[in-house]
Amino acid sequence: MTRRHFTFSCEGARLVATLDGIPGETGLLLVSGGNEVRAGAWNGQARFAARIAAEGYPVLRFDRRGVGDSEGGNGEFRSSAPDIRAALEAFRAECPGLRRVIGFGNCDAASALMLAKGAGLDGLVLSNPWTIEDAAAEAPAEVVRDHYRRRLADPAAIKRLLTGQVAVGKLARSLVAAVRPARPVGLAQEIAAGIAGFSGPVRLLVAERDRTGLAFMAHWQKADPRVRRCAGATHSYVEPDAQDWLLAQVLDVLAAD
Repeated sequence: MTRRHFTFSCEGARLVATLDGIPGETGLLLVSGGNEVRAGAWNGQARFAARIAAEGYPVLRFDRRGVGDSEGGNGEFRSSAPDIRAALEAFRAECPGLRRVIGFGNCDAASALMLAKGAGLDGLVLSNPWTIEDAAAEAPAEVVRDHYRRRLADPAAIKRLLTGQVAVGKLARSLVAAVRPARPVGLAQEIAAGIAGFSGPVRLLVAERDRTGLAFMAHWQKADPRVRRCAGATHSYVEPDAQDWLLAQVLDVLAAD
């Protein structure tokens, strides 16, 4: 596998990118979430890119404006559409034989891709899209239900409930929240509208032990055939089985024509 670094321009700022693998007809554009640099937490995105490249697909990672090695102001994920489009243009310039480019993003990188209406990409893999706008607000019903499913499987938690060590008022409010009907509002509504007109293939991935992923599902159609759920996975798929599952999901979309 080869790995090299280069720069490209976005609205007058110099952005830094890393290209893994050799040129091919299908590539993966990996978009970082939060203020995470292109290597990822504990070098996770670099390792993931290497695994994809080993399967014959070039992978481009980049730092958006104001993050990592890139210049410019950090406008966070809501203003990153120009960065993604510029990265895609740079990817095609570096690998002129590319016929298809699939975008992958986790957390608010997935939301950024949705808000950008796909940003000119040919397909999308969207993992645990970020829909939480107020950290102090009540947890979505999906999150509450998952919490109580886990608590009911814990003998110590049941003992605390039976011995009066659980605040009944808080418990009652949580149970009401658990049966609230889901409806997309705010950011969830925006990303749904953003992706509605996208004509390429879309795969939505949810880690079932991740609050962000469960919050997303609280606002999304449960029967959406594009959704795949990974039992036991946390937000960044750090578990070995979850890493293999994530790799298989992305490779499946890359291989599809």
